[in-house]
Amino acid sequence: MRLLIVSNLYPPYARGGAEQVALRIANELFVRGHEVSVLSTMPFAGFSSLHPRVTERDLEPIERFYPLNLYHTLNDAAYPSPVRALWHLIDLWGPHPKQALSEAIRHRAPEAVLTHNLKGLGLQAVSAIRKSGLPHVHTIHDVQLSIPSGLLIAGHERDLFTLTPARWLYERATIRAFGSPDAVISPSRFLADFYRDRGFFPDSRMEILPNPAPAFDVRPRGARQDGPLRLLYAGQLEPHKGVRFLLEALEKLTVPFELHVAGEGSLVPLIAGWASRDARVTFHGFVSLEHLSKLLQLCDATVVPSLCYENSPTVIYESLAAGTPVVASRIGGVGELVRDGENGILFEPGNAQALVASLEKLCASLAIYRAREEEIRRGMDAYALPKYVDRLEEIIATCRRA
Repeated sequence: MRLLIVSNLYPPYARGGAEQVALRIANELFVRGHEVSVLSTMPFAGFSSLHPRVTERDLEPIERFYPLNLYHTLNDAAYPSPVRALWHLIDLWGPHPKQALSEAIRHRAPEAVLTHNLKGLGLQAVSAIRKSGLPHVHTIHDVQLSIPSGLLIAGHERDLFTLTPARWLYERATIRAFGSPDAVISPSRFLADFYRDRGFFPDSRMEILPNPAPAFDVRPRGARQDGPLRLLYAGQLEPHKGVRFLLEALEKLTVPFELHVAGEGSLVPLIAGWASRDARVTFHGFVSLEHLSKLLQLCDATVVPSLCYENSPTVIYESLAAGTPVVASRIGGVGELVRDGENGILFEPGNAQALVASLEKLCASLAIYRAREEEIRRGMDAYALPKYVDRLEEIIATCRRA
């Protein structure tokens, strides 16, 4: 089957887990014999970059173009809020992405189109799929179709912006632009309910299908090394991910600990400076999967202290696949992956006292969680990539028959 995958970002251009999910799915579909092509974006590289062209080949040809807008989506942090607001309106109504996707559909002739995050590529691209009449399966990854930033912070659900007519009008416009794909895949029940409650995808079939776990070759950790409680934070180093909150909360922890921080983002100077002053904190910067695997073997738990509503964080899959329990904020879809007292511990988001209590509870239960390592690892079998793509193929086939 000829399949076209469309995603605003695609590795090596990446910001979060959604792009990695799209990559894993594309590779597995190719291995199964499907003719897969990818359409994504690139920073401006001259006027020729306004048209899709093959820029690299992995297992499949990857076409990229620059969506005609004020800046590329990866550069949004460099611009003030009024410029970003205008960028979102162009992203919503600009006609260029429709033209680019129509061009890709004409020369790739896919039998179905699979879309992921489209903000940053342009929401009018969906109209090109509707016009083609091709089966359309869309995967949602965050709340960005309702809240332009994609961030809904715990405790701020009723802040000024979320209640303004401007936000309501934006949401109505995105509902209209996106319409109803044949099927919408949500990795969490939380995110499916979030969009359904707001009137999105009224005629789409909603499928709850957790993200495929990454292939992770981790050896059994064996006996625990003596020493302090060893914790890992791996992910974006941004305020909404709670890494600053984690560092401040750890100041109140009464048991000896080590914190290993891996990732990149705007808080790198803060993290690096903290690590230089506090020997208990080690900053690794961006790490490869091999390095992350070693950190997971070393650490007693991965901490996911998110302050924003999460869908299905990749780091949780990675940690549990290694048999490493997760201490995480009870927010969004996190509780659908982390089962409190079984493969980790959940705490109230943004509550430093609750986080400290959870870590102290973990410290008192290290032997129990170490004994459950294989059980925690086996719990990820249900999220294996082949099982995910089995179900995805069934969904595509159903859409083609409709």
